[in-house]
Amino acid sequence: MNKKLNTIDSHKLCVAPMLDWTDRHCRYFHRLISSQVMLYTEMVTAPAILRGDRDKYIGFSPEENPVAIQLGGSDAKDLATCARIAEDYGYSEVNLNVGCPSDRVQKGRFGACLMKEPELVAECYEAMASAVDIPITIKSRIGVDEQDSFEAFNHFIQVVKQSGCETFIVHARNALLKGLSPKQNRHVPPLKYDYAYRLKAENPELNVVLNGGINTVADAETHWQKNDGIMVGRAFWNAPWLIRDMHDAAGMKAMSSDKDDVLQAYKHYCTEQIAQGSSLHWLIRPILGLFHGEMGNKKYKSYLVTEAPRRKDDVAVLDEARAFVTEKQTTEEMTC
Repeated sequence: MNKKLNTIDSHKLCVAPMLDWTDRHCRYFHRLISSQVMLYTEMVTAPAILRGDRDKYIGFSPEENPVAIQLGGSDAKDLATCARIAEDYGYSEVNLNVGCPSDRVQKGRFGACLMKEPELVAECYEAMASAVDIPITIKSRIGVDEQDSFEAFNHFIQVVKQSGCETFIVHARNALLKGLSPKQNRHVPPLKYDYAYRLKAENPELNVVLNGGINTVADAETHWQKNDGIMVGRAFWNAPWLIRDMHDAAGMKAMSSDKDDVLQAYKHYCTEQIAQGSSLHWLIRPILGLFHGEMGNKKYKSYLVTEAPRRKDDVAVLDEARAFVTEKQTTEEMTC
């Protein structure tokens, strides 16, 4: 077992690391929805931790746990140092980003381009794993550019596996480093779930977590049959209560709170954060989709984005916005 955590159980349902989205406020909100979903930070580069405002980049609330930090980098020594810092901060896991396709990331020699250097990834993994007692995991694509065969993907996995890695989070798309933007890389390369399925079937000892194009409970239930866990990103951002629906479908610990309980708990959190200098217009971003699919949702969101910037320290805005939401929409209303 990789370190001192049952990673198979902890990764059954995960919220993907999303740059500019899964900040500490978003993670706190998601934890209110599910006590067991595994949360991830935005990707933080090793230089930012070593030379930047550390508390700003990696500070978090203990209530968020279990939460993993995702690191970007390719210097084994620096990554090991960052892993120790993350462990000291109280993170439950360190994840190495080997999947981001952006130009900026490539110039820094990290992200998806590292799939072309499996020996370096193995070296980085081994350095981090030797430095800490918490699990180290890898998040990758299934290939890069012309290296898109299962054989090439499997070669990468096997090399890193030899360094001791047991948990691979697989975004089941190829990454095209030239010609596509990061946004296009999330949609244009076709999903190849069979790569992750085959990886698990041929390596049953590995913990394989599938990422990419998972939008419904039915999707989740299908993938749980063939992999150990799933990781969902934008579907959770757009409709965060889907976390609870998948939480329940996964047979996780029953949660008694409803949407109004969660909203009130988050309002209390907003009050605390405003007292520490945060502005309401930034705090409301994670809750914009809370009532997705319900009558009055558009007015709820519109009221929040209009009033929160004007009344930056007035949490009553949340209750006022909630008053616009009444009942479930019909299918016809939702598709108009």
